[in-house]
Amino acid sequence: MAKVFRPSTREASILSKIESTKEHARRQAINSVRDHIDTLSNAVTSKLVENKFVETTNKNGFEEQIHKSLDKLTYADDFDIDYQTAPYRNIVPNPHVVSLYLTSYVIETMINHKDVIDIFGADDEIYHCINRQVQKHLT
Repeated sequence: MAKVFRPSTREASILSKIESTKEHARRQAINSVRDHIDTLSNAVTSKLVENKFVETTNKNGFEEQIHKSLDKLTYADDFDIDYQTAPYRNIVPNPHVVSLYLTSYVIETMINHKDVIDIFGADDEIYHCINRQVQKHLT
């Protein structure tokens, strides 16, 4: 007969604190986007185009779409964020929520945008390019 695992009160308390810390960090990252939305959208757009991950006919239109996506992120509820990022959740071991959201947006939505000719590179390469800019501007 299998043994039933019942965490003690101390273990449950530690697990709860870990989850609370993760959730707090997630909310903090999303809230900090509001303060840096212009510089972040410009930096992400520039790096994606410079590194030739995105080929576009109109860089300003592409930047505007990234800006709208970041703005939408700041007002989205947790379900919408999780739904958008679900296919890419396992792209890296401990993903940054803003980077993951933008990666998902670029790969799934921007591929069909009129200003984007094509998107190149693996999903994880695009994530790392975006994440470098997010880390630089949000921390």
